Amino acid sequence: MKNIILVTALLFFPLLSKADLRVFACEPEWAALADELGTDRVKTSSATNALQDPHYIQARPSLIAKVRRADLVICSGAQLEIGWLPMLLSKANNPKVMPGRPGFLETALLVNRLDIASNTDRSQGDVHPQGNPHIQTNPHNILLVAGIMTERMIQLDADNAATYQQGFDSFRKRWSAAIINWQERASVLRGRKVIAHHKSWIYLEAWLGLEEVATLEPVPGVPPSAGHLGNLIQNYAHNGVVDYIIRAPFQSKKPSMWLSERTGIPAVMLPLTVGGSDKASDLFSLFDDILDRLLSAEQQ
Repeated sequence: MKNIILVTALLFFPLLSKADLRVFACEPEWAALADELGTDRVKTSSATNALQDPHYIQARPSLIAKVRRADLVICSGAQLEIGWLPMLLSKANNPKVMPGRPGFLETALLVNRLDIASNTDRSQGDVHPQGNPHIQTNPHNILLVAGIMTERMIQLDADNAATYQQGFDSFRKRWSAAIINWQERASVLRGRKVIAHHKSWIYLEAWLGLEEVATLEPVPGVPPSAGHLGNLIQNYAHNGVVDYIIRAPFQSKKPSMWLSERTGIPAVMLPLTVGGSDKASDLFSLFDDILDRLLSAEQQ
């Protein structure tokens, strides 16, 4: 009997001992994408959740430990995480996931970045000289990142190359079909004008043909002020120029609701990433819910 148990254990030992590819994502969308591509061969974690502003995260010991064990670190980059990621990488002391190594992937570098600024200074607020980092709100960007992420997974874990390639092929087919459906549904939104709480949505706006006419923040990263909101009322109250006021779930609803009540413009909370609403449980339902919320506001 002992011999049978020993033989069985030896037969299954390679399967049991095979380590997953450990993926540490700075934001939930990249953890969700890694799960789509790697299926059961990856073990993912995210430094942030959809109810947190990714600009402002503490480099907690639990996050340092995850980076120390990671095989691949995936972040939006373009200085979105500049306040906390360098400390995580430094304290984790994991050479294979340092910038410039195969184990580090900065997704903003893989797409056409918008709002690249020059000659910036602190008077302009929380601007990103390397471009707006919120690239995940355009599904075409997600597909571009998926291709490079798959290549990186194969590079780091060649034994499971077939699994990663199959995961990407399946995702690309389903995602491409979903983009066609989303664009058909969203055709009525083209030309709509929005006021955004923060400049989080420019990739979504470029994709859908929305026009951002103002932000609730007087300058990026500075909370809405009474004076600035008053100016918005003067400019946009009951003139039909603006169609929506949009914000992310971690941003206070008070300024957008205050402005909505005084202008008649619908205030819409949009999930900025996976988990940002009850319905946005994965990448597909994230975009489903964004469109559902915008199209529902059309009826108001």
